[in-house]
Amino acid sequence: MQVEPVVARPPSPRESPVLALEAEGLASLGTLEQEALMINLDASLRLHASHHFFNWTQGTLQSLVAHELLICVLRRGEPMSLHFESFTTVPLELSRFNDMLRQDRVLMPNLVKAWEENHRRPLACDTRAECPFAASALARELNRIGATRVIAHGTYDASARVTSFFIFACRPERAGPKQAYLVELTVPFLHAAWLRTQVEWPADGAAAKPASASLLTSREIEILKWLFHGKSNIEIGLILGISPLTVKNHVQKILRKLNVLNRTQAVGKALALRIVNA
Repeated sequence: MQVEPVVARPPSPRESPVLALEAEGLASLGTLEQEALMINLDASLRLHASHHFFNWTQGTLQSLVAHELLICVLRRGEPMSLHFESFTTVPLELSRFNDMLRQDRVLMPNLVKAWEENHRRPLACDTRAECPFAASALARELNRIGATRVIAHGTYDASARVTSFFIFACRPERAGPKQAYLVELTVPFLHAAWLRTQVEWPADGAAAKPASASLLTSREIEILKWLFHGKSNIEIGLILGISPLTVKNHVQKILRKLNVLNRTQAVGKALALRIVNA
């Protein structure tokens, strides 16, 4: 697979869909972007649980590297085994998507190979029809949610073997040299934060206890579980046989009871309280 510098126009069918992005430097960032960068790097140091990681990547990090879906891949042990996790707030059946990740033998292996051949610098890939591996189930699913452009970057050990790999799937207009530079800056912090969420920390005190069953009603818990799977009010209404307005009212009650501002925070807190299991 040929890797070449990023170009301003979309790749033609005869060009490689995997492009080496010439990342811009710090001077390319405005004052607000530099401030957002520092806020995100500082926030990453305080993450120790999966719900913290979810809230960060789908909240604060979006102001820096906007994306529809974040795919995290971790190499574990010898012989190599891979651990996958996906984070998103768009309507996506994560269990089915993670199955696609585990079964993928086209898109991700090609991205990792191209990344290694490019001296382990950030890469961009277009997953639309002109892409040679657009026929893969993984690429088709990314196309379905409009995330047809991915920026990929990873980390490696002292033997130059890939340790972790991160794929930011986003809309085409969001992927460019500046985004590649921001991904390159944040991935080491992303890697460290995600690793901390994989550690089985000893439980202490009330924080480790499940939430009281009386906190939410059974219907609210049911709706919260569908929110976790990215379903809209209309979709939840169709699933449960109730009106979208009724769903909206339940969601508002959930936000008040959990003392959060939006759905993303509600899902994060539900994971923390073990009302919903990841």
